[in-house]
Amino acid sequence: MLPRPKPGESEADLLKFQEQFLASEASPAVKIVKKADKRRGDGRGGDEERLQLPHDRDVVSLDNFPDVPPALTPGPPKKSKVRSTHVRFEDPEEQLDHSDQHVTAVLGKIIERDTSTGNVTIPLSTGDAFPRVFHRSEIKTETKSEPGRKSIFSQKIAAKRAAEVAQVSPPAGLKNTEWTTPEAAPPPMVLEAQLFRMEEEKSVGTLHIQWPRFITGEGLGSPAGEQEIQKIHEENLERLQSMSKEEILKEQKRLLDQLDPSLVAFLKSQRGLDTSQKGEEKMELEKAEKLVHSETWSKSQHEGKEIVEAPSLQEPAMDEESDTEDLRGTEAFARMDVAGGDLPLKPRKEWLHMDNVEFEKLEWMKDLPHPQQKKTRKGMQARFSLKGELIPLGKDFPTHLGLHHHGEEAERAGYSLQELFHLSRSQVIQQRTLALHVLGHVVQKAKAGEFSSLLKGSVLRVLLDAGFLFLLRFSLDDTVDNVIAAAIHALHVLLVSPDDEEYLDKTFSWYQGMAVYPFIPNKEDEEEEVEEEDNDNEQTLMEKKLRRKSKDENKPDSEVARYDVIKGLLKTKILHRLRYILEVMRPVPLVVLEILDILIRIARHSTEVCSQILDCPHLIETVVREFIPTQWDSRVAEPGQLLATVHGVPCAAAMKLIRVLASGGRNAAARLLNKYDMKNRMSRFIAEDPKELSLRREEAIRLCTEAFRLWAVASGYGQACDLYRDLYPVLVKMIPALSHLVKSCEENKSIYNLSIERATAMVTLLSQITQTAGCRAELQAQLSRSGPEDGGQIPPPPVSWNQVSGFRSLIETNLKKCLKEISELDTWQALQPLTTTYLIYLGLYYSNYSQQPSVNPVDCLEEVERLTLELVLPFLSQPAMQTQWEMLRPCSVLCNPLSYSPAPESLPSIVSLSCTGGKSPLSLVGSKSPFAFLTALLVLVNNITHIHKGLIGKYVSVLDSKGLNDYLLQSWTIGPPSIFHSTVWLLRHEYHLQYFVLALAQKMAAACPDYGQHASLHHYVAMVLLSRLLPGSEHLAHKLLLGLAFNPKLIPEGQAGGPEAADFSDILHLGTRAKLTQPGSVAAISPHPSRGVLLKEAYQHLPFIQACYLSHFVYLEPALARSRDAYQGRTHLVQSMLLPEVRGPILPSDWPFLPLISLYNKVTGAETQWAVVNSFPADLVNIVTRNLQWVLLLETWRARILQGISAAAKLARLMCVFLTGSDLFLEGAVHCYTAALLSLYCCTKVLDSLNLDAPLPGLASFYDLYINLLEQFEGVSFGDPLFGVFVLLPLQRRFNVQLRMAVFGEHVSTLRSLGVPLQQFPIPLELYLSPPEDNLNLIRQYFQTLVTGVLRQSWCPVLYVVAVAHVNSFIFSQESTTQEIDVARKNMLEKTWLLVDEVLKRHLLYYKLPNKDSPVGFDLHEQLPPIRLKHLHTVTKKEHKEGPLLSDL
Repeated sequence: MLPRPKPGESEADLLKFQEQFLASEASPAVKIVKKADKRRGDGRGGDEERLQLPHDRDVVSLDNFPDVPPALTPGPPKKSKVRSTHVRFEDPEEQLDHSDQHVTAVLGKIIERDTSTGNVTIPLSTGDAFPRVFHRSEIKTETKSEPGRKSIFSQKIAAKRAAEVAQVSPPAGLKNTEWTTPEAAPPPMVLEAQLFRMEEEKSVGTLHIQWPRFITGEGLGSPAGEQEIQKIHEENLERLQSMSKEEILKEQKRLLDQLDPSLVAFLKSQRGLDTSQKGEEKMELEKAEKLVHSETWSKSQHEGKEIVEAPSLQEPAMDEESDTEDLRGTEAFARMDVAGGDLPLKPRKEWLHMDNVEFEKLEWMKDLPHPQQKKTRKGMQARFSLKGELIPLGKDFPTHLGLHHHGEEAERAGYSLQELFHLSRSQVIQQRTLALHVLGHVVQKAKAGEFSSLLKGSVLRVLLDAGFLFLLRFSLDDTVDNVIAAAIHALHVLLVSPDDEEYLDKTFSWYQGMAVYPFIPNKEDEEEEVEEEDNDNEQTLMEKKLRRKSKDENKPDSEVARYDVIKGLLKTKILHRLRYILEVMRPVPLVVLEILDILIRIARHSTEVCSQILDCPHLIETVVREFIPTQWDSRVAEPGQLLATVHGVPCAAAMKLIRVLASGGRNAAARLLNKYDMKNRMSRFIAEDPKELSLRREEAIRLCTEAFRLWAVASGYGQACDLYRDLYPVLVKMIPALSHLVKSCEENKSIYNLSIERATAMVTLLSQITQTAGCRAELQAQLSRSGPEDGGQIPPPPVSWNQVSGFRSLIETNLKKCLKEISELDTWQALQPLTTTYLIYLGLYYSNYSQQPSVNPVDCLEEVERLTLELVLPFLSQPAMQTQWEMLRPCSVLCNPLSYSPAPESLPSIVSLSCTGGKSPLSLVGSKSPFAFLTALLVLVNNITHIHKGLIGKYVSVLDSKGLNDYLLQSWTIGPPSIFHSTVWLLRHEYHLQYFVLALAQKMAAACPDYGQHASLHHYVAMVLLSRLLPGSEHLAHKLLLGLAFNPKLIPEGQAGGPEAADFSDILHLGTRAKLTQPGSVAAISPHPSRGVLLKEAYQHLPFIQACYLSHFVYLEPALARSRDAYQGRTHLVQSMLLPEVRGPILPSDWPFLPLISLYNKVTGAETQWAVVNSFPADLVNIVTRNLQWVLLLETWRARILQGISAAAKLARLMCVFLTGSDLFLEGAVHCYTAALLSLYCCTKVLDSLNLDAPLPGLASFYDLYINLLEQFEGVSFGDPLFGVFVLLPLQRRFNVQLRMAVFGEHVSTLRSLGVPLQQFPIPLELYLSPPEDNLNLIRQYFQTLVTGVLRQSWCPVLYVVAVAHVNSFIFSQESTTQEIDVARKNMLEKTWLLVDEVLKRHLLYYKLPNKDSPVGFDLHEQLPPIRLKHLHTVTKKEHKEGPLLSDL
């Protein structure tokens, strides 16, 4: 026997023992068995010998079979960092053997199951050879599954065995039928007994619990633990039964005081769970009782008694749970029996997972009830069909239309906006697409106004407030093409109006039609008010724009989108996403066209947005490369060819996008022309006839038209003129061919209209190139005068006048042919746009022709005279021209303001021209409108008469036209138009016509001595137009100021007895005016001039008045320069085709007071900076005098022009006379004209309309202005009565009490200087006395100033009468009122009775009525009326006894 190692032996000894063991070849005492490595999928590495298993079961061993089965599907082996460094070479055959597993993967060690402890159930004898195969549906009883999952088959087998055992050995006391049918529900008496027991146990807890609630005995670790726990539980129950209710509650309270509150809370929570379970069981039992009480049970009373005894038997816990579950299942199916008639299907007990029937879910499968229209005043939720149509209330729709859903009001068809929003975020692609399509239809119909009369509120506003814009933006980031297409369509419907674009394209060829207003919302932010820009220069405006831009960048996207949708979208990087969709995703043609329309709409926003589009990486490159190619597949022009994609095919919308971007500024146009090679692309579509282009006919014409328009825009900047030399032969051929359009017999009406648009674009291009060529001589002269050191000189354009003058004869020939068709209504309406462009071309041509140095002036005069005699005058004499003049009023925006109101669904954050659905033919842009044609005609006539003054008299028939005069009369008598984006672009064109009519009238007044028939009308129109002109038309306003507004020949009243008539009116006191006489003052004016004399002097000083106003409009000089360059055709100086942003007219509505306002602002601005004003103009008195003269002249002879200025605004502006300079109002001329104006403003009609509480433009509040006036009066008034009247005028009783409190409170010292005599006070005293004052503090101030002597009749006669009258009315008032006022009245009456000043006492007690002729200003009672005397006795009975008699006073 080999020795074993002993303690203390070394490692060498152990190695020696190992060698001895190996040499003896003995078997080891322990064998190591290595199991198969499942990760490697093989069983190598272990000993093949098998250990004997320590059991006595039968073991079946198979030769060559491993003990452990290998993995069925070998997983990928885990890579080891150490093993990966080794390289192994294996035979492929050996690898195949390793992976090819056979039966060993299935068969392994077979061990017989141990059945020694199992119960053996002898199958029932059936009499058949084999046991009958059963179906699980035949097994009615199911047992509750044990812990762990069991298959349905196992549960059925267990239930079958339990049923068989029950049949063999039923319990005692129960019938077999009762034992074998546990699924039957108990009778009602059983339920009542159980419920009664539950109610009885509620008070102090149940005492019939068969098992403890909280202690389970699981921690005892032995089978006897459960018995011990049960024993303890029974002892507790016995003890509780022996105690009374009071003892139980007392012991319970003691335990609660001793236990930890957290432990008590835990026990209560467990008790609550158990109670809730009991409550649920009780509810189920009650339901079962109601359902089965009358239908299910019909057994006898004897059977009922037997069953009642059943619950008293103690059954195992498993059986109780099984019975409870069977009871629930039976109750559920009993409910189905009762409600089965209403359900769409009746669940059967044999169905899987139907043991717990959810009736709420089955309700959704029932047929919907018919919708009923509720008679309620409360609004109902709007629902829409899949086409976006509003579904009426109460209308029934079949369910197969897909309009019913499982939401609120399921019986109503359609989807609400909230449900569509929810559906648009669904995970199902089809649902997202459908929701976006429906929302797009809703927006489209809302913009068309279909919901305006049906729904309360704005649908678009609700959608945008709910985040519809960002919903579309999120949908654009989707990866599904259909969702992106639906989102693009909805965004297109929201932003783009095809009708707006159509009318903008139509007006492109009108006079100054290329210039359009930017689509910037008017109200960008609620915090931004209309800024005072009177004295702002260019640098200040740029700083404001930069400051506004930085503020927008710091705001969140949603806040920016609230007032400007386009800016909000740009902040979400929508341009980058649209570029990705166009370039990478390459959508279908419809989506591409909608994206291009969206980009056009975005580009119309502003110049800054155009720059953002140009700066977007690869966006313009993609548009130009893919949609404006110079070469493309010719198969797209085939009639039956269906375009699967528009990529690589020329598209008119893409060319239009480039044109709109070029309109954003000359820099943008230069970038497009040079960087993207647009010159070659334009020439590609201009040089070739549309018929020869390999495109569809309509698309080819549109593309050619947009190319001409783009070239015209570039020529408007003086760019792309070198292209004119290259295409000159093509244009020479095209222009004569336009004459065929006059008698064209096109079968296709749309083709003919498109051809007319192409022709108008072509002529518009020639007009712009002609203007550019007209500037060449001027630029050449400037370049020759400048030295080499002068930099920044603009080079002359590469086109000369000789190169463009040849088209004049061709255009004139075509024009003659068109004018002959004026009598043919249909043909004339089609040719009118082309005729308009011909007239504009000729007008611009002759305007530049007369300025060319190379042209002989005599030849120019002969040319325009020939044109007048041969073309213009014969055309004006035609009867059809009268019809054109008569059509002005029906098509006017000014005469029909209601026809041009914004659309019902227009939003301030989305600019719209309200052209959705098209304009009426009788509108300014309608088919029957004569505005464009007549404006072009007047442009030509004005240029002709400007060149040849001798021809002015030839055109007198134009101004004598009855239709024109009727239109002018109605246009200025109607109030000012509303400023909306839907009207400003139309008003601008209408103002052009009015301006050229007035320009012709100015020439007529200067050239014709007998002119005067329509002078007043024209002056009225000129003055009204001056206050209505919009930004961008500063040049026209300047022309009106120079030649019309102050033109003496347009004011015939000045030389036809007007001043005398004014004096006669004052003598007769017409209009109930009270003439203000001038008291003695520093001015020492004697005698005071009459109003007629002042008017005559003002009329003679009209040239000086004109110079005064022109000097105060100098702040408009930068805008005037830009406007002058555009109207005079100086294309090399035009910076942009986008007009300035519209916030209102150019001049303020109160511009006649502008010099006064400017001086006042200068004073207040210096005072806010703590500076002294020492920089007044030297001719300050003259400036103020000229201003007052002009206002007096307008108030007398043009009063209706100033009707738009409120009486309060006029009074506030006139107060500036006293606030500007210390003694300015004492100057003789200023004093006289101010007094004359005050007499006009004190007439009854003006005083009745005076409202000082209304907000005044340019003033924060009238109160602040009045306080400044009081301070100025205290400092520099010298007691001037005129100044005093201005102080007293706002103190009338109906105005704000704070004004009177200011005088009698902080500024009480003014009472010492307000010495306006009553006889010279122009305002009736009744306005100050009626109704009686009701402000207690003010009445106390009145009484205090009277008693203390601050207010005296000799110092301030007017306010003395006011104070005495109100105090008298107050102290003798006996109306019921509050206790405070009643006590104050009595105290004031007592104090009045005790006054030492007998005169004041008599005035206060005996005041009767105001009377200006009286020395004190009022009449007194000889004796007090009896009612007042009685009241005085009542209040002052003690003093009455001791004091003097009333008759002695």
